[in-house]
Amino acid sequence: MSTFHVYVGRNQVPVLPVIRKLEPHDVKDALIGGIEDFRAMPSHLVFLGLVYPLCGMIIAYVTSQQNLLHLLFPLASGFALIGPFAAVGLYEMSRRRELGLDTSWSHAFDVLRSPSIPSILALGLFLMALFVAWLSIAQLLFAWLYGDAQPTSYQGFLTDVLSTTRGWTLIVVGCFIGFCFAVVTFSISVIAFPLLLDRDAGAAVAVAASVRAVVQNPMVMALWGLTIVAALIVGSLPFFVGLVIVMPILGHATWHFYRKVVVREPAQEHPIASSPLGKAAHDRVAPHSFLFPWPKARS
Repeated sequence: MSTFHVYVGRNQVPVLPVIRKLEPHDVKDALIGGIEDFRAMPSHLVFLGLVYPLCGMIIAYVTSQQNLLHLLFPLASGFALIGPFAAVGLYEMSRRRELGLDTSWSHAFDVLRSPSIPSILALGLFLMALFVAWLSIAQLLFAWLYGDAQPTSYQGFLTDVLSTTRGWTLIVVGCFIGFCFAVVTFSISVIAFPLLLDRDAGAAVAVAASVRAVVQNPMVMALWGLTIVAALIVGSLPFFVGLVIVMPILGHATWHFYRKVVVREPAQEHPIASSPLGKAAHDRVAPHSFLFPWPKARS
């Protein structure tokens, strides 16, 4: 029964939220909301955003030192697959600002007290599995085309990729496979994590709601996806440094986009905990819930 709670929420009856019909201007409005949140909370958002460029630089260093240069692009692009999970703390900060509550970087960790944390973790682990699957397929594709040969330098590998048939095959087939992974990840998570943070819906319900939102609004969702890709490319070009700004803005914009997609139901929304972490323990998810996510007993 506890596992069932993780998938469908506390009501134990799958109830999908009402999805709105979107317009292209909703994408612009969401981005404006993300920028406004960033301007209102720049110091702690930059602090959180430092995680992304640091990860990018670490990826570049590790691949160069371990003869894994061929995995640099799959690692850098695949990192976006787990971006929706990594940005959960930013959604929480945006939610607090939306309600007129005080915000600081520490409030990003209020996610750990959410009744939906087991579902959030379950869906996050699934995105991690997709990330690992993408890397494994990228490695198999490279081995199929290049055999046991390992690139020894960025310049040599780049020259080979851009000037040989096998190199262009790697680019075309790799990008197609990556596109398929991106579409799947986007479809199941575009509003899933904000929904779980907002309501105790359950992972399966959150995924179903995301898929329904994409099916009902294919053009606007495609525009939103392209906007995310373009922003990530721009932020990644100067050695990932631009992600310090891009990632927080996209994280907050995702929360505002969720508000555009789903009709609000105040009775279903989680209350915001106003006590600092370490107090009011009875209102928080117990530590064992990370491993054994059964629902909290209700009186």
